[in-house]
Amino acid sequence: MSKIPMPAVISASPRPGGNSDRAAALFARGAAQASGGEVRVQHLRRYKVQPCTACYRCQHDPSGQCFLNGSDQSGALFQQLLSAPSLFLSAPIFFYHLPAGLKAWIDRGQSYWLRRREGDPVLLSLPLRPAWICLVAGRKQGEKLFEGSLLTLDYFLKIFNFELRDPLTLKGLEGAGDLAVHPGASNALLQLGAEAGDLALSTKE
Repeated sequence: MSKIPMPAVISASPRPGGNSDRAAALFARGAAQASGGEVRVQHLRRYKVQPCTACYRCQHDPSGQCFLNGSDQSGALFQQLLSAPSLFLSAPIFFYHLPAGLKAWIDRGQSYWLRRREGDPVLLSLPLRPAWICLVAGRKQGEKLFEGSLLTLDYFLKIFNFELRDPLTLKGLEGAGDLAVHPGASNALLQLGAEAGDLALSTKE
């Protein structure tokens, strides 16, 4: 039986059991139901990611590697961006932006950005793939509440040739269980997961 490539599903919340975790779980369920495969949720908080020190050693390293790669688990996370046929990422919004752990991982993408700029064949050969984003905010208002985070994610994921689909942005979800009673959100996440599951079937090896 040939293998079905599954989407990478990542919850970037530092808090276990909150709305971002639930969003990722719902997306994974929708993808699994549509594809018949197993879709696992990766929790960013369980990975050790050292913050970028802006030393630019990666710019001068012959291989373009970050010198911190051997001291943390960021490599396993980046490998998912290199190999997954699609991506889902959920995150809470803190002070109008992404949580610290996710921002640290994004900043560590600097070495990959430099490699792509210099014509790295692995990065340049990546197929265009979809990425679904769900951002959750406790704040109930704010015209530009998600704007900065979406710009950051867009530029970060373009390094790996991901294209952002229409994001799911949810306001006013402060309590850990608020997503469960949000009208329409659960169904929307299941439907997005089903879209990813259908895509997985269409790209079956």
